[in-house]
Parts: sequence; structure tokens; C-alpha cells
Amino acid sequence: MSSQGDPREEPRPIEPAEEVPDAQGEAGPAGAHRAPLSRVHDKVADRAAVRAFRPRRRVPAVVVAVLLTLLGLLVAVEALSALTGRPLRLAPYDRMAGWASSTLWSDPWFLVGAAIVTLIGLALLVTAIVPGRPRMVPVRSGQRDLVVGLRPKGVTRALARAAEQVPGVRSARAGLRGSTFTVTPTTSGWRGRDEFKQDVRDAVLTKLAELDPAHPYRVAVHVKERR
Repeated sequence: MSSQGDPREEPRPIEPAEEVPDAQGEAGPAGAHRAPLSRVHDKVADRAAVRAFRPRRRVPAVVVAVLLTLLGLLVAVEALSALTGRPLRLAPYDRMAGWASSTLWSDPWFLVGAAIVTLIGLALLVTAIVPGRPRMVPVRSGQRDLVVGLRPKGVTRALARAAEQVPGVRSARAGLRGSTFTVTPTTSGWRGRDEFKQDVRDAVLTKLAELDPAHPYRVAVHVKERR
């Protein structure tokens, strides 16, 4: 009874570590504190995700809509009442017309009123044009039609937990302000401050790269020593 030996595969040579860009755009070996990019970034999808979570400016829009509606109703009521021969005169038109006809363009009160109205109009215009910051953290989904957003509190908790995995960190907290994640690790000061700060920053950047946000964020680390 003969037996055949199992075919053996020849050992494959060990390939060198792949160079991948880190969160700051610098190349480094794939390994600790580095997250390789798993998918190609689609700029169109990124812009769509960011726009999807921007605030709609509802409060200024509601204020302007209410004011214009009330003004339109006032004009309509006054016009209809005047046509029927019984003007309501809800607004003091006679006094307003008399003040306008007797006031010079150079009058200080007129200039102040015009400046205030102009500033209010410009503020409303800027509020409508300038987009607000997203209330969610948009992340890449790999598809243009699929928009994903994470709550900022959830992202900051994940970054804080990532910082707590670094040796020497007793606790950590993170927050988001604008486009910057601020991480504050607490340590006993047994390591070099610069090296410790860089390790924490690398761990946080790795976690942030895993989440793959569609909007670029900065990471600031402020070390807090506790004796």
C-alpha cells in the first residue's frame, strides 16, 4: 500500500512593508499608527457629503419670511381698505410722509437709520450665502449616492479611546471645535514629553484615518501631567 506525500508549497519571500501615506500626507511603513487608504477618494462624493450635513439656516429664513409676510399683509389690507373708502391706517403714513418730506439726506438720524437697515440686510445676505459648519462629521462611504454622518460626540469618544491605548496615558478626553480635534491625554510624566505627544497624535490620526472623514480635520494634542 503506497501513500502519496502532500504537495508542499515553496516558501514565499517576505515582501518589504508597503509605503502608505499617513494622515498628514507623509509616507511611512504600514504598521503601528498608520492606516492605509482602503478606497480612492471621490471629490464629488466628498463635497456632496459635506453639503448634506450643513445647517439649512432655518432661523434666518423663518425670520425673513415672517417679516415679508407681515409686510405683504399690511400692504394688502391697507390697499383694500382704501379701495372701499374706509382706510384703516394701521401705520401712521401721514406722519411718516411728513417726516420723509421734511428730512434732509444729511440728517444724522436718517444716516443712522439707513446704516442700521443696510447692516441688517448685509448680515442676512451673508448668513444666506456663507454655508454653515456641518452638524455631523461626514465620512466616506465609497458611493456617491450614500451619505454617512457620525455624531461629533461619538467621534471624539473614539479618538479619546484611541489615545488611551498609548502606553503612559491614564485618561484622555477629546473635543471638536471648527475643523480641529483637540485631544488632552493625562499622564504621570514618566516619558519624554515630545515622544509621548507624538505617539498620542499618531494613534489619534490612525483612528481618524480609519473613520475616513470626507472633510479634512486637524489634530491638536495638549498633554496634561498629573503627579
